[in-house]
Amino acid sequence: MGDLVRRFRLQGIGNWFNKKVVDPFVEILSRGAEPKQLALSAALGITLGVFPIVGVPFFFCVLAIAMLGNSINAPTVMLANFIITPIELSLVIVFLRFGEFLTGGAHFPLTSDALRKVLTGKASMEIFLSIVHALLGWLVMAPFILGILYIICVPCFTILLRKFNSTASSPKRDDATSYVEVMFKERDA
Repeated sequence: MGDLVRRFRLQGIGNWFNKKVVDPFVEILSRGAEPKQLALSAALGITLGVFPIVGVPFFFCVLAIAMLGNSINAPTVMLANFIITPIELSLVIVFLRFGEFLTGGAHFPLTSDALRKVLTGKASMEIFLSIVHALLGWLVMAPFILGILYIICVPCFTILLRKFNSTASSPKRDDATSYVEVMFKERDA
């Protein structure tokens, strides 16, 4: 019986993942955008999505979509941001430590004592410095993250578009008669 319950729960997660991630991704691919545009959009969504302050990446993605307009694919940016959200929390520590390394600042302790100080309000300056360090770490790493992801995503999207986009995989045929064919038919008649 326990095995049946576990399967049912996994099936529910699979359905949720298909509905929230796979189906929108296939829809984006089937609409036929350029691979470079999709790669830039995904790289931008992921790079902004790992911003070290929780909740802010969504607004950064909306701002990027508003500023870049048709240069990027808005659904791809938002989907990439959505997918990367769970990883955002784990990268906060990476950005924090990298920012501390860049500034030569003291390490913010990640202990239960430090958490107690934070919750009681006795570590406000230390918290402020740790946020600044994490932001600095992200600012320095963001261009590299964006560039590397773009380089990786271009060939991936090229392959995926060939597979999922029916108009790109089959040669274009225009069933309508071209202007030149009409002129030849009139001349022959």
